Amino acid sequence: MSILNDVTVFDFETSGLDAEGCRVIEMAAIRCTNGEIVSQFNTIVRQNIPGGLSPKIIELTGITPGLLSGGMDELLAFKILRNLIGDSLLVAHNAAFDLAFLHYSLMRLSGKTYSNSFIDTCTISRDRHVYPHKLTDMCDRYDIALTGAHRALNDVMATWELLKAMDAEESVSGYINRLGYLKKYGPPSWSPDYATLVPTNNRYAG
Repeated sequence: MSILNDVTVFDFETSGLDAEGCRVIEMAAIRCTNGEIVSQFNTIVRQNIPGGLSPKIIELTGITPGLLSGGMDELLAFKILRNLIGDSLLVAHNAAFDLAFLHYSLMRLSGKTYSNSFIDTCTISRDRHVYPHKLTDMCDRYDIALTGAHRALNDVMATWELLKAMDAEESVSGYINRLGYLKKYGPPSWSPDYATLVPTNNRYAG
């Protein structure tokens, strides 16, 4: 049975890098069954951020204060996301980031986290390819179209195509719950307690 039989690929755009203190400002997810997209969710998340969004975040994402104020209520957005995810396998690129935001957001809003298994396409990228490993770089390597990077739904669709391409190349089943991190930065500040943390170094061409 393919591990792609039941997965949810998801992505967050956020107000900053600190998963505990910052907030999700956009989310997207696709539930994929038997290799096909069967449901999809994408929304700006309304947030009251002291001092507002930084110019860097606005430039990176294109999400303006006006868009943010018209977004979906945060609790409702995460309820919809949690229902869409169900007990599926979670997939994200640089998953340590998105998994931490999912954990802290769910704990703050509902008092409980998730226990889904996951796959990080960035961990696979570091194992199989030389630097660089950003989603845009990996899409270039596999000839996957990615327009409008750093908008959640665009990144999700690209990550889904990347996962399929990597699995076709060689099964990615060995990467379930495996989270690679760069030795020079140390392990992520939070990760699921069932994650296997693997220190790595970037490899360079030549």
